[in-house]
Amino acid sequence: MKRILIFCCTGFEMMEFAPFYDVAGWAKSEYGFDVEIDTCGFTKDVKSAFWGTEIKVDKLIAEVNVDNYDALAIPGGDHLYGFFGEAYDERFLDLIRKFDNSKKVIASICVAALPIGKSGVLAGRKATTYHLADAYRQKELAGFGVNVIPDEPVVIDDNIITSYCPQTAPTVAFEMMKKLIGEEKVNVVKEGMGFDEINI
Repeated sequence: MKRILIFCCTGFEMMEFAPFYDVAGWAKSEYGFDVEIDTCGFTKDVKSAFWGTEIKVDKLIAEVNVDNYDALAIPGGDHLYGFFGEAYDERFLDLIRKFDNSKKVIASICVAALPIGKSGVLAGRKATTYHLADAYRQKELAGFGVNVIPDEPVVIDDNIITSYCPQTAPTVAFEMMKKLIGEEKVNVVKEGMGFDEINI
């Protein structure tokens, strides 16, 4: 069985959370592939960006044993809604380091690459993050010693997947799942969800 931890910081974006949740859900419920997910946060109720929708998570960060998971999925979020207050918390940065030290998959969307960069695990490696608005977030990522690939929507460096905007969210979810259950099974899920028709 492959187990995924989806970590939601306050101010996370629902559009970036949902593909992780749904792609894994289709894989398990529709096709019987052996995957499970747990959601996680600093508090049991985590408020998203924009409209204040909350989700109840399965685990608090203090309860997480990295050995129980094969992948860490991180939706990005909006700084106006407090995202970086939790994303840059040392407890979360340490969790990222533990996943990387064990060579487990780490998948992020948009600005969720920034805490990965701040943790130090991307130093000297390839990655990307939000690319618009004069690429100011990519410049921040480069400040952590990251080799930023500015024009690639999704960048994969060994076990770490990063991407440059919310539009990439389904692609990141599928790339994560490829690393966990293989491309053949992921193609079955993509076909069932209709994504093979739009070349994701």
